Amino acid sequence: MMQAMTLYYPAFLNLKNKKCIVAGGGRVAERKILSLLKAGADVTAISPELTQKLEKKKTRGKIRHIPRAYKKGDLKSAFLVVAATNSNAMNKRISKDAPHLINVVDMPSLCNFIVPSVIRRGPLTIAISTSGASPATAKAIRKELEKLYGPEFARHLNYLGKMRSKAMVEIKDKKQRKRFLKKLAAQKIKQIRKITGR
Repeated sequence: MMQAMTLYYPAFLNLKNKKCIVAGGGRVAERKILSLLKAGADVTAISPELTQKLEKKKTRGKIRHIPRAYKKGDLKSAFLVVAATNSNAMNKRISKDAPHLINVVDMPSLCNFIVPSVIRRGPLTIAISTSGASPATAKAIRKELEKLYGPEFARHLNYLGKMRSKAMVEIKDKKQRKRFLKKLAAQKIKQIRKITGR
């Protein structure tokens, strides 16, 4: 009998200064660590070796490094854990030991969250997931959306953010303010579509 697919609850996490541990020091771990650093996380890597890029991050004090294989107790007080070692058995152990959020690379059954394919355009973040059914499809959709939502959207949203802050102070009536902001957003998107031809 076919197992029912897990449907995940979409959420955006604030990882600013949160303790995040990545077990592994290879290319996949590097990708995960760089993403966590962008989110402002306090990252510790546990691995006998690190990639050159991660070594540079360590030297600059951007990450902490425990230069050995994972041991029980390493995850104490971790808010989020990523298991990215090259050993399935080790990744399973880490999954069992993780106190809160755990992502095991390429093994959704051992995770309580998965990482989507992501597009970032300044404050705009678009996350695409197939609930683990086909990461390749999520990546293909991401590439399509990257063409549709180009870098100009970062400028667009920065402007709208400033206008919203101003409107919150100057337009006291909630309904009027909502109409103004809705109209402004629609106008800006039309302008971008006209300029880019998308």
